Amino acid sequence: MKKQTVLITGANKGIGLETARQLAHAGYHIFLGSRDQERGDQAVSLLHNEGLTDVEFLLIDVVNEQSVQQAHDELSKRIGHLDVLINNAGIPGDFPQPASNTPDQTFKNVFEVNFFGVARVVRIFVPLMRASANPRIVNVTSDLGSLTLHSDPAWKHYDVKTAAYGPSKSALNGYTIALAYELKDKFKVNMVNPGYTKTEFNNNQGTKSVEDGAAPIVANAMIGIDGPTGKYFSDYGETPW
Repeated sequence: MKKQTVLITGANKGIGLETARQLAHAGYHIFLGSRDQERGDQAVSLLHNEGLTDVEFLLIDVVNEQSVQQAHDELSKRIGHLDVLINNAGIPGDFPQPASNTPDQTFKNVFEVNFFGVARVVRIFVPLMRASANPRIVNVTSDLGSLTLHSDPAWKHYDVKTAAYGPSKSALNGYTIALAYELKDKFKVNMVNPGYTKTEFNNNQGTKSVEDGAAPIVANAMIGIDGPTGKYFSDYGETPW
């Protein structure tokens, strides 16, 4: 049986790299997306040295329309269709992010990657996914995007308020609901929150291992044709919007 294919953006390090590793172990053919050629090649070499040879590099910068289109065109030469798209690339933005005094540029930078970047990749790559028997899109979010949790003083992260980062994920959550509805005839489209994972993203201050952070992303990437769509998941189950 031909291996299923998966593209992971921002996969040269952290949760993206570990997601690639776990899916490669599960028998998927991985296209490791990165905006940096050297770092992407190094990540691919790392996995190859671990015996995971079904991993290829794909140059893709999600904030650049031409780069995303070129990545699509290049991937279309290599495969007839794409089974799984994992929109993992994201940035936290400059800190602190007080709601009353965060610079415009911080908002623009964060939303360009975390929101517009995802919508751009989806728009350009969905046509390549339509030939898949079970196309899945996983948008990597955060529980900091949950408006319900942010409104609950009893929530463990209640005091972690970010004017740009959290709202960028809230916007992504809303976009994903609309996308899942539009593609409900065939696609499975879900949000996955990896949780507070120890990576360079948060200066290695997270409380979860990268293996545990990647696990719910991997599980959702592997759902079957009867799996859920339009949902918001964490490792503990469904997350409130």
